[in-house]
Amino acid sequence: MSNRFKPHFPRSLSLTALMTVAALLTGCFSDDESWRGKDISGLMPELAFELTDTSGDTLTAQETEGEIRMVFFGFTSCPDVCPATLQKLSRAVKDMPGDLQKDTRIVFVSVDPQRDTPERIESYVGFFSERAIGLTGEEKALRELSKRYRTTFGYDDPDTEGNYNVSHSGAVYVFDRQGDARLLFRPDLSVDDIRTDLVTLAEENRS
Repeated sequence: MSNRFKPHFPRSLSLTALMTVAALLTGCFSDDESWRGKDISGLMPELAFELTDTSGDTLTAQETEGEIRMVFFGFTSCPDVCPATLQKLSRAVKDMPGDLQKDTRIVFVSVDPQRDTPERIESYVGFFSERAIGLTGEEKALRELSKRYRTTFGYDDPDTEGNYNVSHSGAVYVFDRQGDARLLFRPDLSVDDIRTDLVTLAEENRS
C-alpha cells in the first residue's frame, strides 16, 4: 500500500462513542440467518443526504438511486479502521460478478471537513476502488446525518503541531436500490460475507 496515506497519529474511540457503537451493534436488530450482516430493514430511515462531492459540487442521495450503497463515516488520516474497511469493501465489490459491480457503490463520508478537502478525499477513495465516492460537508450537516443513523463522531484536542484524532464508528450502513436501509456490516464481517450479501441485494428487483 502506498505511503501517501500513512497516518500521523494513533486513533482510539472515546468512551461515549464506544458506548454508542456497542448499543448500535448489539441486540437492537434482528438476526435473520439469511443475511451475513445485521438486518436493519424498517429500523432506520431511508438514505438521505446533501453533501459536497470530490468535485466541490453538491450531491444528494437521490442522484445515486438505483445502486446498492454502502455508507461509511471516517476520515482520510485514519490509521486503521478506515483503510481496513475500505479495502475490505473494495475487495468484496471486486469479487462480485462483473455485471453487478456497476450497481454497487461505496460512499465514504469524511467527518473531518477541516482537513479533508474534496481533492484529498478524491485521491483517498480512488486509491481503494473506482466504485467508491467521497463526500463531506459542514460539521452541522455531518452531525445531523450521523445522528440519523444512530452513530456519532468526535474530535480530540489538537497537539502542538495541530494534529488531532477523530473518533467514529466502524459500522457500514447498506441501502438498497430504493434507498431503504437493509443491512449493517460490522468490522468483523469477512470479505466473502460482505460479497454474498451485496450480490443478494444487487439481484433483488434488478431492472
